[in-house]
Amino acid sequence: MTINLQRDEVTTKTNRINSEIIYDRLCNTLVAGVNSPVRANRNLLDPPLVVHSAHGAMIRDVDGNEYIDYCSSWGALIHGHAHPQITENVIERLRMGSSFGATSEIEAYWAEIVQGCMPSLEAMRCVSSGTEATMTALRVARGFTGRDFIVKFEGNYHGHSDGLLVKAGSGVLQLKEASSAGVPNGVVQYTITLPFNDSESIERLFSDPMWAGKIAAVIVEPIAANIGVVPASLEFLQTLRQQTEKTGALLIFDEVVTGFRVGLGGAQGYYNIRPDLTCLGKIVGGGFPAAALGGRKEVMNCLAPLGGVYQAGTLSGNPVAMEAGYQAVKMLKENPMIYAELETKANWICHTLQRTLHKERIQGCVQQVGSMWTLFFGVDRVTNLREAESVDKEMFRRLFCWMFERGVYLPPSPYEAWFVSTAHTREQLEQTTELLLEFLQQG
Repeated sequence: MTINLQRDEVTTKTNRINSEIIYDRLCNTLVAGVNSPVRANRNLLDPPLVVHSAHGAMIRDVDGNEYIDYCSSWGALIHGHAHPQITENVIERLRMGSSFGATSEIEAYWAEIVQGCMPSLEAMRCVSSGTEATMTALRVARGFTGRDFIVKFEGNYHGHSDGLLVKAGSGVLQLKEASSAGVPNGVVQYTITLPFNDSESIERLFSDPMWAGKIAAVIVEPIAANIGVVPASLEFLQTLRQQTEKTGALLIFDEVVTGFRVGLGGAQGYYNIRPDLTCLGKIVGGGFPAAALGGRKEVMNCLAPLGGVYQAGTLSGNPVAMEAGYQAVKMLKENPMIYAELETKANWICHTLQRTLHKERIQGCVQQVGSMWTLFFGVDRVTNLREAESVDKEMFRRLFCWMFERGVYLPPSPYEAWFVSTAHTREQLEQTTELLLEFLQQG
């Protein structure tokens, strides 16, 4: 059902019978009825959102209810759902064959346009998910340096590979333990975890003789997006770059979220810092399962068949996913004003929210980088995991349910980024803002 612009005419989503029936079926076959934990919408929706279709900035559930979507497939859909240029080219590509298990020409087009935007990617390897990209990047770093230890930061989420599930963000914050059951102590003993945005902890670690020549790499989300949007300070990232260069460790930027989201050059372009390795996902797949890692040629050439670090995947570089990713990046590259336009759209919501929090004397803050942002309740700012854990989760639960009932779908976690796409219209943004203000003003 379509939502009217007048707030007093907003229709709530009371009809979700089909969602309940289908979700019950799913629970008979899938764990908790879902294939990724946060989709279960625990403590938020019962049943969770069950999608039928989507177009532009709108998503439709199996009961015919429509929602303005700010999850955007967790940031992957910078052009919105089912963009004609992507879908039409993907359909044509699909007619040529869906998978070969061999190299195809579209991989060259994809790699050349991505590399042209991020010069640090001297050589690349495509994979199928962000988790696979970060996992492989760590293996490459260890193979290149001959060292074992990895440094990561509290609240940075790098996928669900064993060695990185230590004080991670995103859905892991909902677990009772800092890591995951099933991860052997013998694996995580090689992972050093430090506070995010703490330059002094980096300097202490790298100046300690105990760790001399033992650290293979530091992996970081330059703009954390899995404890909400929490940018790293420039000083923090410069310290990482200086200390890794000094000691021979590699610096890995996890840009699965930020790659092509905060600019054509990603977060490394935003901060003007060149990492040794970069992990990409989401937007580079154009809505399909595709990801990549890349970086210095001498480091990447450690991968088989040139080197001794093994990685393989039947669907790596899948031609349909490569076509979708190529078209998504091509549209971004061809429109030099697109990022300014996206930020302007986000500003329509974020600036109004921040003013209203202040006016209504509600403790909270809006943290924004370009077209991604998070509304935090109960805190004045968030710079690290400890501060993120202090947010008012009950207030977020109320907001999520309020907006959902009125036709707006937010990421179903207080620890996630909200995303705007090129498909969001001014009318949709104004409608969303009105509803957010109404929620805040009702107390």
